[in-house]
Amino acid sequence: MGITKERYVKTSRGRIEGESYPLTTCNPKWQEIQQELTEGRAPSDRHDLLARVFRQKLIKLVNIITKSHVFGPTRCWMYSIEWKKRGLPHAHILIWLRNKIKADQIDSVISAELPDPERDPQLFEIIIKTMIHCPCGSINSNSPCMENKKCTKRYPKQLLHDTETGDDGYPSYRRRSSEDGGIKVKIKMRINNSIQEIEIDNKWVVAYCPLLSRTFQAHINMEYCNSVKSIKYICKYVNEGSDQAVFGLGRDGAPVDEISNYQL
Repeated sequence: MGITKERYVKTSRGRIEGESYPLTTCNPKWQEIQQELTEGRAPSDRHDLLARVFRQKLIKLVNIITKSHVFGPTRCWMYSIEWKKRGLPHAHILIWLRNKIKADQIDSVISAELPDPERDPQLFEIIIKTMIHCPCGSINSNSPCMENKKCTKRYPKQLLHDTETGDDGYPSYRRRSSEDGGIKVKIKMRINNSIQEIEIDNKWVVAYCPLLSRTFQAHINMEYCNSVKSIKYICKYVNEGSDQAVFGLGRDGAPVDEISNYQL
């Protein structure tokens, strides 16, 4: 894995001009999954089914990008698959393009705004269901993303009139306010074990590609990146491992063997 990582790092520093980074997650509501479930079964009961359908979708996604060239000619690509704690697989994909996506072209590929529900109701419903970061912070302090009273995913995002390129290789996408032409809607979400109606705007939208979201109807986070950090981020997943716990059985009041516990 170390050799593979170094080879891709050298490649990115050499002749390749641009990178895009889609992250796609299995959607248990896909029709291919739902129609195969017997009565009383949930998607979480059929990990084999989830894996097969996700694999088919992943191959289709990679082919759309690398063979149909929807973002332009590609030189190479890599990906790693991880299983979330809920049992759903997701893939981190890194695509090298022959021609660099220029700053003024990013908005034509990646969006971080709510679609107009009147002009494109289908895409609007997909984004509302799959690409909204559940409001956290003061709205929901118990959200899983909260740590030390801050969102680990850095939401809500800053509202911007235009996309701005960053020094770290990652841009800040256009997220217009409602006063600047952005969309603001009210949706119902589960917060603190109750269904509440909240108002959201573009601060809570996860960056996406309209074409891929419409095609796969799943959570596909699309990012533009121009840094070797993305390669290291993908490669580390292979050796990351899963959470582990050790437990034992003993009698009440029995002495604790701290040395054996430490060795475990």
